Amino acid sequence: MKINNLTIKNFRSIEKVVNLGIDSFNVFVGQNNHGKTNFFEAIEWFFTPTGDLLDISFMRDLTKEVYVEIEFSGFQKALSLVTNDKQRKLLSEMFGADDKITIRRSSTYEKGDERQLYNPKTKTWENPLGRDTTWRQFLPTLEYVSTKKFLEDVAKYGKATPISKMFSAVLEKMLESDPQYSAFKKQFSELFGDAEDPSKKTQVRKSIDDIGGIVAAFLQKQFPDCVDIKFKVENPELEDLFKKFKTTVDDGIENDSSEKGDGMQRALMLAIIQAYANFRKTNGESKDFLFMIDEAELHLHPTAQRALKNALIEVSEAGDQVLVNTHSSVLVVDEHTNQSIYKVEKINKITCILPIIELEKPYIIYELLGGSPADLLLPRNFLVVEGKSDLEFVTRVIRRHYKDRKDIQVIAADGDVIQAQRSMNAIEQIFKPLERSIYKGKLVLYLDKQTNRAAISTFLTNHPYIQTNNQFVESPQESIEEYYPATWKKTNIKVKKMTGSEKITLAQNVGDNITRQQFETEMKLFFEAVSKCWGAAFD
Repeated sequence: MKINNLTIKNFRSIEKVVNLGIDSFNVFVGQNNHGKTNFFEAIEWFFTPTGDLLDISFMRDLTKEVYVEIEFSGFQKALSLVTNDKQRKLLSEMFGADDKITIRRSSTYEKGDERQLYNPKTKTWENPLGRDTTWRQFLPTLEYVSTKKFLEDVAKYGKATPISKMFSAVLEKMLESDPQYSAFKKQFSELFGDAEDPSKKTQVRKSIDDIGGIVAAFLQKQFPDCVDIKFKVENPELEDLFKKFKTTVDDGIENDSSEKGDGMQRALMLAIIQAYANFRKTNGESKDFLFMIDEAELHLHPTAQRALKNALIEVSEAGDQVLVNTHSSVLVVDEHTNQSIYKVEKINKITCILPIIELEKPYIIYELLGGSPADLLLPRNFLVVEGKSDLEFVTRVIRRHYKDRKDIQVIAADGDVIQAQRSMNAIEQIFKPLERSIYKGKLVLYLDKQTNRAAISTFLTNHPYIQTNNQFVESPQESIEEYYPATWKKTNIKVKKMTGSEKITLAQNVGDNITRQQFETEMKLFFEAVSKCWGAAFD
């Protein structure tokens, strides 16, 4: 089964998250201490109730019911996994052909140790399955990789680690019929065994018996009835053989995985868990897996983060479900089918979780990258001008007279070079990508006076916020050459006769020689545009 949507109430900082839709691959982003881990631990609590109720209750208020309610899809497939005929029949009668099922774990149900199903026929919550055995058979298997989980937790051979489960399942059957393993057990028995014929005892066995005799002699001094002591060595079981199990990695130097860097260890841990899920699927287990990975980018270089995301996307495409929380833009920026991104934010000590729509994505990525254009090696703001002459002129003026102001980027639309497209066509093309960015409400547009009023009217209608936010300045002249101070000013007739290179040369000359006072008083509207750009710029 897979999670369709879930509701969480009164779990730690989460007062209420209702009907949150969950996709195949899900990314949760948010600042530290805003509740991402609380969200994951609420889901973990649904699967495995751990922790004191006081610790998990919202505002530590035990008077409020804590519950996690999940709607799953894929119930009919999961029903086939229930081995108890009576319970399988009961569930089949309760839900009929429905493929969705809603399950709730609540602090009011036996102190949270019990789950209940919503019966669509009686419209009541019921528990026909008892405690955990049958639930575990048809619920997806949860693999939660928290920041507290280390490589040893999955790679060390132990009672319930993924490595031990994989090896045990494969090797126990194979080894019993393997002639080499049989020969090994026989040789081990001969080496350590207590042969009836003393002459056939090995030197190892004799040495062990000698030690037993010495111990017995000392013991007889305290307990005379004690005749003999023997140390027996039992044939090793598979579990005993693997207690010294180690994982080595060859990345140019082969050594124990524990000696590798944190990034390699984290990646290996995740790879083992993925292999374990795949192993169970290929060996006939049809149960679905739910992967939750806390701070999925932990210890990983951005390139490795992208590789991890691609690997997890493959897992989700193969039928399992993946939830990751992150501070990394790498795990957010790329689009994939069946991917959803959610923002986790704490407001007045209460965690809110909301899906992110496509238009919000640039702002989320901007936050993840530091919340300042400087972190991205980008300017604080953009000033869009009409042509290269404006660009050459104003960049020189800023460099000469306003070095102490915020760094803004001036970009030109080439409107004064391509006369046929002069005005709004060229502006529109350069404007589009900026409008989709974090600069949308900050950039400033400075244009020469437009003779085609219909075109500019259409532009402002299509982008109404430009005028509302006061992000637009129009020159009183049709060209910058007509707007220069008297020393360099040209008439409209002369401007029309100038080539593009002549205009740029003039712009460079004016920019290198104009005084600050001339710019601020004689080209007042151009200075106003630049000032607006500084004023709206990111800090």
